[in-house]
Amino acid sequence: MIDSLCDQARGGGLAVAWSYCDFLAPREQTVVNIIGAILKRLVGRQIPKNIREAYHEGRRPLLADLKRILKVAIALLPQVYICIDALDECLPRDLPKLLESLEDIVKEFPKTRIFLTGRPHVKEVIQRYLTKVVAVSISPKPGDIKNYLEMRLDRDDEPEAMTEYLKADIVRVIMKKMSKMCI
Repeated sequence: MIDSLCDQARGGGLAVAWSYCDFLAPREQTVVNIIGAILKRLVGRQIPKNIREAYHEGRRPLLADLKRILKVAIALLPQVYICIDALDECLPRDLPKLLESLEDIVKEFPKTRIFLTGRPHVKEVIQRYLTKVVAVSISPKPGDIKNYLEMRLDRDDEPEAMTEYLKADIVRVIMKKMSKMCI
């Protein structure tokens, strides 16, 4: 999705900013870091002076600073898409503040579009803050899951520990559990 939007943005008139949440780095999934990543993608290398000064003074910018500057950047653009992938990996204590920030941006700039991905359990939280949500459920196809599992198992760091029987059993068990989850 992000690649497709970026391809469209090259034609002009459209800006795309994104952030990926990573379950391996939960402490980095703060609202300040996510909004900061989005701002950085919108302004590129032209970091606003007050943000540069804040870093030189030894303090990290506050969320209010980042939101204010993000709004200035958005105001200069005709159309903005903000994409956040794996929102369910954002720390639960930070998720409401992030969604409030996005809600505030969309209220002030209604042409801004927000694209969020995450597991189904965050949908309810999202809908509390972003009322005009269009939710699209996407489920992987069993064949895609099986192909992915086999590919990952083929790349095992210890191939001598993985027999063909063990690989087949791992795939069988996971596929059985997945079929129960997708009912």
